[in-house]
Amino acid sequence: MNWDEKVASNIKAVPFSGIRKFFDLASSMKDVISLGVGEPDYSAPDKVIDACMESLKRKETSYTSNWGLLPLRQEIAKLFHNRYHVDYDPVDEIMVTVGVSEAIGVVMTTLLNPGDEVLIPDPAYLAYPACVSIARGKPVLVPTRAEDEFKLTVEELEKKVTPQTKAILIGYPNNPTGTVMDRGSLEKIADFAQKHDLVVISDEIYCDLTYEGTHTCFASLPGMKERTLTMNGFSKSYAMTGLRIGYICGPREIMEQIYKVHQYEILCASVTSQYGAIAALKYCDDDVKAMYDEYAARREMVYEGLKKIGLSVFKPKGAFYIFPDISITGMDDEEFADRLLKEEKVGVVPGSCFGPQGKNHIRISYAASRENLAEALKRIGHFVDKYRKN
Repeated sequence: MNWDEKVASNIKAVPFSGIRKFFDLASSMKDVISLGVGEPDYSAPDKVIDACMESLKRKETSYTSNWGLLPLRQEIAKLFHNRYHVDYDPVDEIMVTVGVSEAIGVVMTTLLNPGDEVLIPDPAYLAYPACVSIARGKPVLVPTRAEDEFKLTVEELEKKVTPQTKAILIGYPNNPTGTVMDRGSLEKIADFAQKHDLVVISDEIYCDLTYEGTHTCFASLPGMKERTLTMNGFSKSYAMTGLRIGYICGPREIMEQIYKVHQYEILCASVTSQYGAIAALKYCDDDVKAMYDEYAARREMVYEGLKKIGLSVFKPKGAFYIFPDISITGMDDEEFADRLLKEEKVGVVPGSCFGPQGKNHIRISYAASRENLAEALKRIGHFVDKYRKN
């Protein structure tokens, strides 16, 4: 059997995750400090774990509604109402998913016909273009630039929009750059979406990790709720990565169709994790604040450390990533990441994994302990000094 002939051409064209490649390599080596994966170095809050355990003791191990537990959807609706003044009906405008990862995939499957185009900022989370391609759509990368802190502009969007464009997929605060878009900049993108009658898919998984200014929920902008699908989850700010809980909010007309795909492909998210998510929203604000404060301190530490090393870098305003330029070494980002891992045992991700505009940058996650970050900065400094070009 020649399995290569049996695989769909669009799947073969999708590259494997560059993040996982370097993570897997790092995990096979001893004494590596891994700053490659966006994995909080915290466990889920105690009240989340207790809620999961109590649900199992009650033998709550059955399927839930395909939409997810109603009490969880009610808590999500309450959050959007209280924080953003956006109202979603928990019955049929909020659906619980297996993390934001499933949310991206199920949205693309629902929306895209073969050849439909989706505008995506470059650089951005590498799953975005992959999920578009898997759904037989066409990812169209829109350049952003380091000198503008990788902020997305309408001017660049206008250069890429065509009659085949159906949606724009954004994620702010941004992975990998830490970029945050202020409300005024997002309003310009909202006007662009209305002008071209586009769906806006907004991944807001890092919303609670906004260090400068306040997070703007895209659906809260004038006229945007009716054309926006908001995705969020519990992995980052609640340190619940392995519990795999996310959600989608949107108008019921499209949510009914997304629900159909989710119903057949997934059925429902883990009931145990859903009970944990209810506890997270009800009882864990203090835990979120404590993690936020620690990430903010680490941001300062890593930013100042990279500047002292001599790398060109802007200060990220959100998430827990920083995206320095490593051109002074004369290496490209792939070579830099490979040699840094082998020679200094520090794992980072090449910036080009996130799009062509990430070339000559690396992504560093500061969701690691201060002790590990301090040691990693020493090793990176030694590596850069060894290869710095005058």
